[in-house]
Amino acid sequence: MSAASLRRAARESVSGLPRAFWWLWTSTLVNRLGAFVATFMTLYLTLERGYSASFAGLVVALHGLGGVISSLVAGVMTDRLGRRPTLLAAQASTAFSVALLGFMEHPAAIAAVALLVGMTSNASRPAVAAMMADIVRPEDRVRAFALNYWAINLGFGVSAMAAGLIAEYSYLAGFLGEAALTLTCAVLVFVKLPESRPGPLPGSRPGSRQAGAPAATGKGAAAGTGAEPAIGLGTVLRDGHFMGVVGLSFLISLIFTQGSVGLPVAMGAAGFSPGDYGLVIAVNGLLIVLLQIPVTAFIEHRDPQKLLVVSALLAGYGFALTAFAGSLWAYALTVCVWTLAEIVNSPTQMGLVARLSPVHGRGRYQGMYSMSWAVASLVAPLMAGFVIDRYGAAWLWGATGVLGTVAGAGYWLLMRTLPEGGVVEVAEAADGGASAPVAKPLPAAAEG
Repeated sequence: MSAASLRRAARESVSGLPRAFWWLWTSTLVNRLGAFVATFMTLYLTLERGYSASFAGLVVALHGLGGVISSLVAGVMTDRLGRRPTLLAAQASTAFSVALLGFMEHPAAIAAVALLVGMTSNASRPAVAAMMADIVRPEDRVRAFALNYWAINLGFGVSAMAAGLIAEYSYLAGFLGEAALTLTCAVLVFVKLPESRPGPLPGSRPGSRQAGAPAATGKGAAAGTGAEPAIGLGTVLRDGHFMGVVGLSFLISLIFTQGSVGLPVAMGAAGFSPGDYGLVIAVNGLLIVLLQIPVTAFIEHRDPQKLLVVSALLAGYGFALTAFAGSLWAYALTVCVWTLAEIVNSPTQMGLVARLSPVHGRGRYQGMYSMSWAVASLVAPLMAGFVIDRYGAAWLWGATGVLGTVAGAGYWLLMRTLPEGGVVEVAEAADGGASAPVAKPLPAAAEG
């Protein structure tokens, strides 16, 4: 791709998105600039505190358990209380709990506060995703999710290098730095981001269709009430296609989480320092910063089935190659492989989740989707600690290859069963008004 093509792709990627999106994007960037706990927890516990890989895995698993609990609760809060209040509460409580964790010394206290950090830090995910789906037009969502993912990794790439150096001198400084930047995010949300939750149309009667809500279907429509069917967690669980996406997301998350769980433990056991790990994992963020925009421009209208299958295989076998790494350059090369999988998988899958989520159930649907990552954060550390302690890291990397193969087959089968006409989207006007629902078919291979 030429320089002119790259510039054109960059302009097309950032044009036409609302101002509120860019404030949300900025908040995401600032938050990820302070990322420390999730990335360096295992090194902190094994190298700084002297605990075993199994105990480190247990603590990080408790962090993941906190995310499991908060994902569903935050999803309901996002729909009931609003996106903005949920974000504010999550970010302010995260800042407090992260700072507190830095001062904990007793093993039980470390474990308990890690659980709290997991609950608070994951609570913002459903609100961010729902707000983004609210404020961005359906046809721009893959691009918007890609840009948000780009911000996450721009911040992560910078923070990984800085935090790796900081960790060699003071882990406490890393905890306090993350707390300060997370609190800055809360202030930014309070000052700049308006509430985006769809509300009733001006002058509408109670029970009438709300702005941005899809037309009633099923029993409500048959009765002629025009009311949107009630959406609860049971509705989400009964949605077979969506829960299939959640299950496959769990497998993919289980693989990608090894970048912050299995990889640092394996590198530490091989004699590499926290700074070495910081440099290697920074390759992940750097590549996403460089490639996310041009790759998204290339894949935006291509067949999502093929994209998801290929990304699953790249993720699984990219991590499997780690078994053969023996130098920093070799580790960095494996990171390049599975990073390409991230670049393709994340916006494609998030776009699919947004398509399958009804407007007034976005919080609950996004909460369930976030839970797949949270459950993976719970299972992956236990899996990594057990396998590395008992059998060695090579077996862990072999398992990721198997998981990637299973996920690839699952995406292929799932996408074949989606309705031919796609799912119903609602075209929302820029001023917040409602318009008629329109069919948004999933991209076909011929469109690429």
